[in-house]
Amino acid sequence: MLEEKNDNLQDADGKLENGSANSAENNETTSVEIIENETENIVPESENTITLSEEELSDTEAVVETQNQTALDAITNSNAEESEDETLKERHDIPMQDYNTFSLDELVAELKKLVSSDKVMSVKEHIEEIKKSFLLQYNHLIEEKREEFNAENQDPNEEFQYHSPLKTKFDEYYNIFRDHRNAHFKNLQTNLKSNLENRLAIVEELKELINPQENIKDTLKHFNELRERWKNAGSIPKDKYNHVWNNYHFHVENFYDYLHLDREARDLDFKHNLEQKQKIVARVEELVNEADVSKAFRELQDLHRIWKEDIGPVSKEHRDEIWNKFSELTKKIHDKREVLFENIRGSELENLEVKKNIISQIEVLATEKVNTHALWLLQIEKVEALRSAFFAAGKVPSDVNEATWSAFKTAVRNFNTFKNSFYKDIKKDQNDNLNKKMALVAKAKELQESTDYESTTPVMKKIQEEWKQIGHVPRKYSDKIWKEFKDACNSYFDKLKEHKNEENGDEVAAFDNKKAYLETIREFQLTGDHKTDLDAIKLHIETWKNFGKVPFPRRHIEGKFNKILDALFEKLSLSKKETEMIRFANRIDNLSESNDTRKLDNEKIFLMRKIEEVQNEIFQLENNIQFFTNTKNAKKENSIVLEVRKNIALHKESLDVWKEKLHQLRNLDNH
Repeated sequence: MLEEKNDNLQDADGKLENGSANSAENNETTSVEIIENETENIVPESENTITLSEEELSDTEAVVETQNQTALDAITNSNAEESEDETLKERHDIPMQDYNTFSLDELVAELKKLVSSDKVMSVKEHIEEIKKSFLLQYNHLIEEKREEFNAENQDPNEEFQYHSPLKTKFDEYYNIFRDHRNAHFKNLQTNLKSNLENRLAIVEELKELINPQENIKDTLKHFNELRERWKNAGSIPKDKYNHVWNNYHFHVENFYDYLHLDREARDLDFKHNLEQKQKIVARVEELVNEADVSKAFRELQDLHRIWKEDIGPVSKEHRDEIWNKFSELTKKIHDKREVLFENIRGSELENLEVKKNIISQIEVLATEKVNTHALWLLQIEKVEALRSAFFAAGKVPSDVNEATWSAFKTAVRNFNTFKNSFYKDIKKDQNDNLNKKMALVAKAKELQESTDYESTTPVMKKIQEEWKQIGHVPRKYSDKIWKEFKDACNSYFDKLKEHKNEENGDEVAAFDNKKAYLETIREFQLTGDHKTDLDAIKLHIETWKNFGKVPFPRRHIEGKFNKILDALFEKLSLSKKETEMIRFANRIDNLSESNDTRKLDNEKIFLMRKIEEVQNEIFQLENNIQFFTNTKNAKKENSIVLEVRKNIALHKESLDVWKEKLHQLRNLDNH
C-alpha cells in the first residue's frame, strides 16, 4: 500500500526519481490523510507493502491470505486488549482452576488469596469464576435450608432466616476486590487519555521530520528519540490501538523512504532490523513445536508486539518475504490453538454428558418410594454423593451451563420435596406425641409433691406406663422432656420411700441388728475347709436377710455387708460362675425386698444386652477361626487359632453366667 501511494520515491542517493522535494512533501501529506481517513482498511501489518487486487490473486492464494489474516487478527485483537491494561499480560501467570470442584470454604480461602494481589486485572477473571461457583453452591445451600425449615416449622408467621459466616467473609473479600478494581479503572482511564495524547503528539512530530532541508544526522537523532519515547509512552485505549499504531508505523516507513539518508546508513538500519526479525521468525519456528500451546500463543503475542512496536522496517526486497513467513508461522500456532479449543470443547461436552447422567439418577431417586427413616438416610447419602460428583465433573459448554445448572437444581429440589413429604408426616406424628408427653410431664410435676401416697402412687405408675406406649418426639425436644418427666417421677418415689422408711419401726430395728451383725461377720475367720466355709458364709447371708429391710436413707449398710462378702469370696476357691451367682442372688434379694421395680427392670434390660453382646462376640470369633481352619495348607492349628479357641471358651463360660442370672431374675418375676 505504501508504495502505491508514494510514486515519487527517493533513490539510494537521496535524489527524487520523479519530481522535486516539494512534490514529495505534497505527496506525503496526501498519503497521511488517506491513512487517517481509512484506518479501518489498513492491514495490521503494513509491511505487506504491495497489496494486489483480488482479481490478481489465485483462489488458493486468496484462501491462504484469508486464513493468515484470521490468525493475525487474533493476535492483534489480543494485543489491543492487553495494550489498554498492561496487568492483563500477567493474568496467564495465575492458572485458571476448575472452581466448580471447590467447596465453599476453599472458594473463600482462594478469594482471600487472590484479593491480596496488587495486579487487579490479572485476577479479575479468576475472581469472577470464584464468585459464580460460590453463589451457585451457596444458593443451593439456602434452598436446602429453606426446605428443611418449611418441613420442620408449622407456624406460617415464622419467617425463614439463615446466616452464614462464610457468606459474610466472601462479601467482605469481594468488596475489597471491587474497590481495588474501581480505583484501578479510575486511574487507568486518566493514564490512557494522557498516553493517547502523548502518542498522537509523537506521530505529529514524525510528520514534521520529513524535511530535506535539515541535517540528516540531527534528523536521525530526533527520529531515534521519538522511537524511544514511543516505547515508553504507556497504555492507550484498545479501540484506538490499531489506528494509532498504523499511523505511527506508516510515518516511520515514510521517514525511511523520504528522508535523504545515505545508502550505507539506511542499509545498515535495514540490515539490523532484518536480523532482529529473522531472530523472531526463528523463535516462532521453535514455538510451533512447543507442547504448551497456550504458552506458545502468549509468547507469540509478545513477539508480534516487539515486531510491530520495537523493530523498524526492512528493505523492500525482504519485506514481503519475511512478513509472509512470520504470518504463516503465526497461522500454524493459531491453528494448534484452535485444535486445543476444540479439544477443550470436546472435554466440556463429555462433562455435560456426565452431568446429564447425574441429573437423571437424581430424578429417578426423586420418584422411588421409601417408607422408613433408615432407607431415607441411604437415599440422602446417594443424592449427596451424586451432588458431589456433579460439582467435580468439570466445566460444560458455556451456552448450556445455566440450563444444566437449572436442571440439576430442579432435580435436587424435587427429591427434597419428595423426601420432605415423608418427614412431614413423621413430624406430625412426633408433634402429636410431644403434646401427649408434655401433658404427662405436667401431670407428673403436679403430683410430685403430693403426700396422699395411697391414691397418688397408682396414678404415677400409670403415667409411667402411658409414657412407654407413646412414640418418638422431635429430637430437639427429646432429651429435655425426658429429663423433666424422669426428675418429677423420681422425686415422688424417692419421697415415698423415705416416708415408708420413717414410719416403719421394723426397718429401724433391722438396721440396728444389721449394724451390730457387721462386727460379727468382720471377725469371721475361714477354717480352710471349703464346704464348711461356704456353708458358714451362706448362713451369714441368710441371717442378714432375715433381719429384714432397712430404712431407705440407711441403705448404705447393704454396701458394707456386700464388701465384706466380696472379701470372703476372694479367699474361697470357688469357681467364677458360682461366686458370681451367689453375689447376684444376694443383690437381687435386696432389690426384691425394697420393691424397687424400676431397678429390677433395668437389671433385666442390662442382662439381655450383655447376653446379646457376648453372643455377637462368640459369633465373630467363630467366623474368624473358619478363615484359618478352612485353608488347604493348614495342617495344624497355630498359636493364633489356639488363642481364638481359648477366647471362645471364655466367652461361652461368661454367656452361661449371664443366662443363669437372667433365668433367676425371670423366676423371681413369676413368684
